[in-house]
This record gives sequence, C-alpha cells and structure tokens, in this order.
Amino acid sequence: MSRSASIDAEPAAAAPAFTREDLMALTKARLSMLVIITTLVGYWLAAKTVGAGVGWERLVHTAIGSALAACAASVFNQLMEIDIDARMARTAGRPLPARKLPPGAAFAIGWVLAALGIVHLGVMVNAAASAVAAATILIYVFVYTPLKRRSSLNTLVGAVAGALPPLIGWFGAGGEFGVEACFLFGLLFFWQLPHFVAINWMYREEYEGAGFVMWSNGDEGGRRTASLALVFSLALTALTALPAVYGFARVWAAVPLLALGLAMVWLAVRFSRQRTRPAARRLFLFTLLYLPAALGILIVGWG
Repeated sequence: MSRSASIDAEPAAAAPAFTREDLMALTKARLSMLVIITTLVGYWLAAKTVGAGVGWERLVHTAIGSALAACAASVFNQLMEIDIDARMARTAGRPLPARKLPPGAAFAIGWVLAALGIVHLGVMVNAAASAVAAATILIYVFVYTPLKRRSSLNTLVGAVAGALPPLIGWFGAGGEFGVEACFLFGLLFFWQLPHFVAINWMYREEYEGAGFVMWSNGDEGGRRTASLALVFSLALTALTALPAVYGFARVWAAVPLLALGLAMVWLAVRFSRQRTRPAARRLFLFTLLYLPAALGILIVGWG
C-alpha cells in the first residue's frame, strides 16, 4: 500500500463531543435560572396582591414557559455572536465557537424552545404572560444583541429585557398593570445597571477587543464607569421606598431595603474613589447578594 493511500485510510479527527455541560452553556443555565426565579417572585407577589390563592399548577406552567423562553433567547444570542465569543477568553469555549454544535442545529433548538415557551404560556397560563415572554425574546435577540456592536445604550436595552421576567409571573398570576408591576420592573432594571457596569469595566479590554461598544470602552481610569455605577445605585435605593409609600408592602420592609441600597451606594462611592479592579469586583459581588436579599424581603413583607 502506498504512503498516500495509508494516510487516506486514517480516520478523520473526531469532532469535539457535545456534552450536558455544553447544553447548559448554550442555554446559559445560570442566567435562565435567574429568569425563572424572578418570574416566580413576580407570580407570588401578584397572587398575594390579587388574593385568589397561589394556584400551584399555573405557577408550575409559568415557570416552565419562562424557562423555555429564557433558554431560547440565550441560544439565539450566542448564534448571533459566534465570531465575538471566539475572540474572548471567557466565551471561546462555548459550544458554537468551539465547533461542538453546528449553527443550524442551534438555530433549530432555539426556534423549538421559543415556540414551546410562548405557546405553553399562552395555552396553560394566559395571553398576557405569553406576550411579555415574546417581547423579552424579541428585545434581547433583535435589539439588544445587535446593538452591542453599535451603541453603548445596549446596556439600557439589555436591562429592559432583563427586567421583564417578573412581569411574566405578575401577569401570569392575574396581576394588573399598576404601580406594583412598575416597581418590580424598575427593581430589576436598576439592579442590573451597577451589576453590568462593574463587570464591563473589569473586562473592558476583552469587550473592546471583541468589538462591543460599552460604557467602559476607553475608560481606563474608571471615572465614567464609577460615576454611572453610583447614579444607578442611588436610583435603585430611591426606588425601594415605593412599596412603603404606596402601601403595597409593610412599612418595616423599607428598613432592610434601604440598608441594602445604602450598602450598594457605599460600594459605588468606594469604586468612584479608588477606581481599581478589586473595588469594582466588590461592587459586582454585592449585586449578586443584593437581588436575592431584596426579593426575600419583598416576599415576606409584601401586602
């Protein structure tokens, strides 16, 4: 047998295997879990407001539908950012840039998940919850994702998409549009902004090198980023007075909510003074603690 024939006879290198961990990365399982949790909190608070009982079966269907919608949005987001993800060390190992899954297969998965999530909410919950889930996918995929390459306003648009899941639960439980719904939206909206600007600044070189247009781009000294973090933290703290002012939460709940907000403001002030990576990281880590603590306070003190 000739040398060339021997080489041709050798098996081709096997493609990297697609694992369960890759599926979790494709659907951004941790981010999707946050969507489910905030959806269920919105549902629970609306059920307490309406006073008609939780309705456990509907709650489960709301969770299922929101989970499917969240996973779909994550898949489409990664499909649109394969080239960018390949340039950043934090995302180069994702299934699509690592060539563990063909884009066509991911596209099919995304459409199936989106259709199942929207239809499931419409049939098993109600049209309002389904409409909010559809709007979340549309804003996240078709507005936020492409805007990341064009304008730093993408952070605000992304925060809108991230603030809608509580309203899926709110309307799913029969809640009406009003100050309570606006508060839940505002809480998630303003919470995301210090969270995002802190992580954007910590990884500003990667974001800028990959082609993202962020507030942190070119902000080597951190002055602009720290100022934004402080403004958004102050806005979030002021917002948490609304439940007590409008009477849809017990007055005592305002105290721990205010304490949480002031702690975030203090960390933002420290970031603005020091403008170092450790200071930004402390602010970022506190935002991870803030949200579950605030939601827990609202669950106990609502009504």
